[in-house]
Amino acid sequence: MQSVVNLTVHGIGPISHELDPGEGDFWVGVEQFEQVLDAVVGRQDVHITFDDGNSSDVEIALPRLLERGLTAEFFVPAGLLGEPGRLDSDGVRELVGSGMRVGSHGWAHRDWRKLTPEQVDQEFTDSHRLLSELTGRQVSRVAIPFGSYDRRVLGMMRRARVTCAFTSDGGRAQPGAWLQSRDSLRRDLDAAWISDVLNGAPSLPLRARRLAARAFKRVRG
Repeated sequence: MQSVVNLTVHGIGPISHELDPGEGDFWVGVEQFEQVLDAVVGRQDVHITFDDGNSSDVEIALPRLLERGLTAEFFVPAGLLGEPGRLDSDGVRELVGSGMRVGSHGWAHRDWRKLTPEQVDQEFTDSHRLLSELTGRQVSRVAIPFGSYDRRVLGMMRRARVTCAFTSDGGRAQPGAWLQSRDSLRRDLDAAWISDVLNGAPSLPLRARRLAARAFKRVRG
């Protein structure tokens, strides 16, 4: 079975709102984004995803995806809809109406390892309900905020009947796997980075480190 590359986009173009610490490292320019899209046209082994529900998802990304006949999956923090620089309800509907898929990025972009019981309900129950209502489709796929998970988070997702969870672990993934690793676009990406992520084979030491990190995350907590 051919493995797949999952790419994560956060923000594109001018920064439109205050960012969390370190978030600016994952904000890319329009030309960089277009370079990535041009490289994945016709690639059935590449899946493009978006996190954080930034307004650039609709304003910048959507028309460029459509121009190239590409589809993508947008993971939206439901509780932040309508905030400055974020998607609103109409933006979510526009994505779905344009043939894109929408999943959940939780409610308020919190670290799921640190949730209170009340926040668990918001992050999984409330967010999935609101996004399902907006899209007219059952939302059960998620992207884990900050890529932060442990044994407790995996259990919460299972109980919430999450059907697929996207991480930030890096490296290729197996189609159909419940946990899907992803590579995030970074502000310093260039043609060499794109080629390496899409076509390169990680060294044995890097593969070993990634496997060890994933195994640790699954049992900690």
